[in-house]
Amino acid sequence: MKKFFVRNEKIAVLGAGSWGTTLAILLSRRHKVKVWDYDKEQCDKMNRERENKKFLPGVAIPEKIFFSSDADEILYKSNIVIFAIPTHFIRSVLKNTWDKVRNKILINVAKGIENKSLKRISEILYETTENPDIYTLSGPSHAEEVSRKVPTTVVIAGLNNDLRKLRYLQKIFITEYFRVYTNEDITGVELGGSLKNIIAIACGISDGLGFGSNTKAALMTRGLAEIQRLGIKMGAQAQTFAGLAGIGDLITTCISPFSRNRYVGEELGKGRKIRDILDGMVMVAEGVKTTLSAYSLAQKHKVNMPIIEEVHHIIYRKKNTLKAVKALMTRDPKPEHWR
Repeated sequence: MKKFFVRNEKIAVLGAGSWGTTLAILLSRRHKVKVWDYDKEQCDKMNRERENKKFLPGVAIPEKIFFSSDADEILYKSNIVIFAIPTHFIRSVLKNTWDKVRNKILINVAKGIENKSLKRISEILYETTENPDIYTLSGPSHAEEVSRKVPTTVVIAGLNNDLRKLRYLQKIFITEYFRVYTNEDITGVELGGSLKNIIAIACGISDGLGFGSNTKAALMTRGLAEIQRLGIKMGAQAQTFAGLAGIGDLITTCISPFSRNRYVGEELGKGRKIRDILDGMVMVAEGVKTTLSAYSLAQKHKVNMPIIEEVHHIIYRKKNTLKAVKALMTRDPKPEHWR
């Protein structure tokens, strides 16, 4: 397998959350990796303690990885820049770095859709930098497992569909425990990764209400149908949603104890208020903000998305969860496969 490896790339990771830190650790085995984070105190702690106690406790950080809150220092001489930043912070980071990243390979690893513009992250990166060398890495990949070398499989897709470059990046990431496939549908990959978080919130609500496997299976299956309907309308390929960035990521996020979005839903199902739930979390649950974007996209493209609509009403209109369940179950009868 060693023939597939690429070595000694200079890589900058923007964002020292659980996923950014995990990817830095994974990549540092063969590459030179530096990590930027806005929090100087956090960077100093990680350099000194060699552990991200805030987001990834118990996982050792190799000495060779350097952390800094100085973006210039991190980006200097890097060839590849990984954006491991929540969607709603992307523009603020780009505001101060766009001129330093516009001629590098840019890889997004976050999963969300911007609220006002309704743009995917690759679209935001391109709009800001006019750099076509933009890629997204996505799939069922909780940092808590990858950081402990649990076998994981993901996909990488590009804005310009340069297959030569995709295969090169595939070899940069791939390890004995982290397998990467290439994909030519960045629209579907990003939509699948973003929208599944909303279905995970719905599954969490089901758990919080004490429902069983039947309910969760229904939510996942019909949720995937909603994601695919919108994806096709927005130019994605149907087969993408049957792959790792679609059903694969959906399953993991809906059932995993590490899923932040499923946790948010579970607490909603137990009767807690959304603001109290979010205030008590250290990590970001992207699905909460993405719900606003998905609701708007469904209206814009005239796509029927009843599960996402009810999650929207629960979070943003304070709809009672049991009433939302009843609304879903008593909709007009329909055939299973329709558009």
